[in-house]
Amino acid sequence: MAICRVESCNLGKMENLSNSDENYDLGYQPSPSFVDQNDQSIPETPGYSTLSGESFVYGRTCSETSAFSDPIDDHSCCSEASPSHWPPTRSMAQNQAVLSRLGTKQRGSNEDEKQLDYLESLELELEMMKERFAKLLLGEDMSGSGKGVCTAVTISNAITNLYATVFGQNLRLEPLNPEKKALWKREMDCLLSVCDYIVEFTSKSQNLSNGTALEVMKSRPRSDIYVNLPALRKLDAMLIEILDSFEDREFWYAEDGSVSSNSSRTGSFRRVVKRNDEKWWVPVPCVPPCGLSEKARKHLRHKRDCANQIHKAAMAINSGVLAEMEIPDSYVASLPKSGRASIGESIYRFMLGTEKFCPDYLLDCLSIASEHEALELADSVEASMYTWRRKACIKHSKPSWGMVKELMSDVDLSDKNHILAERAESLLFALKQRYPELSQTSLDTCKIQHNRDVGQAILESYSRVLEGLAFNIVAWIEDVFFVDRAVTSQE
Repeated sequence: MAICRVESCNLGKMENLSNSDENYDLGYQPSPSFVDQNDQSIPETPGYSTLSGESFVYGRTCSETSAFSDPIDDHSCCSEASPSHWPPTRSMAQNQAVLSRLGTKQRGSNEDEKQLDYLESLELELEMMKERFAKLLLGEDMSGSGKGVCTAVTISNAITNLYATVFGQNLRLEPLNPEKKALWKREMDCLLSVCDYIVEFTSKSQNLSNGTALEVMKSRPRSDIYVNLPALRKLDAMLIEILDSFEDREFWYAEDGSVSSNSSRTGSFRRVVKRNDEKWWVPVPCVPPCGLSEKARKHLRHKRDCANQIHKAAMAINSGVLAEMEIPDSYVASLPKSGRASIGESIYRFMLGTEKFCPDYLLDCLSIASEHEALELADSVEASMYTWRRKACIKHSKPSWGMVKELMSDVDLSDKNHILAERAESLLFALKQRYPELSQTSLDTCKIQHNRDVGQAILESYSRVLEGLAFNIVAWIEDVFFVDRAVTSQE
């Protein structure tokens, strides 16, 4: 009897639950009183409850198909079975679905991280470009008071600083770091883009449809930029290519730079040669015990010749751009009154006393011992040259120093000042050829500081840094040959 009563109660309860499901499907939610009225025959025992209110809320929170959020009390029942009584097939399907969603989320998170890193890199580049643009506008005067340098000097300093950042620590014959190579290309493209808007106007004839000929003005890149900038870009690419060619090499460099003569490398096949020079910071190359192979020597000679030609081309462009710059009035005011007193009595007598002047013989007689002495001689010779040129043109009524080049063609070639100026110029050229690592003279520095032409500033700074890089590559190759000769002579 008790069993039949329980079964009848269960059947009545199932009917009520089915009605409740139908009401849910119709959008109607029964009140708790409706359920209690049909459930009066069942005693409320906590142990019989299949799912408590707290666990029900947790299950609904995790479910993605839930459409209701009304709270249900402990007296109400649910037609769904508890998670512990789910059918096995349904549990496997849901587990696979959950795992697939987790895998998709993991792959999506990796892609999101890559996208986030890319956006962060773009943001950093944008901030860097903002900083460069602000410095160009402010003239490197962060106070904004208008006391900064002009745009030409700012761009020149930017190119010089960029070269120091990228190549300042690169003192070896090895490929450039990819990050630094990308930095050099990106920043130089930005700085050189200014030249795309430096144009000059030329007249061009244009025929109309009715046969009328008109003369119109057409813009084109300025002649000096049109000629020199593509050449400098080509030299830049060639220098980077030379460094990239030393990826696989037979020589290497000592880890700690210059190694002292009393250091020993017992049990090592490396051989380090101590150089007796002042550049202690330059790394010392090392070669195998038997020296370099003939193939490696041929490759080094070829790259040295290429770098040497690049150095000469960059130096020629730099000298031409500096020659076209206007001489500042401050430098003219500082010129000595007598070129003889500036250059010295012995050099003056040699330059004026001989009928045929040989600058190389004069340099041999001077026995210049250091770069500092060579730079002092270059400054004095250059100052004397412009002093004699000014005296040669003093008979003309035009006082402008910018007309000196044109006036020199009208000067008597037999004039003593003209002869001394020409010989001083040849001596200065020979001095720069003999000491290519010579720093800029006082006139060159003064021209760069007072230059207002943006195009000339870009060409001068670009050619100057390429000239320095080419010279360094030649010097590094010579260091390798020096070590190779020392090792082979010892063998």
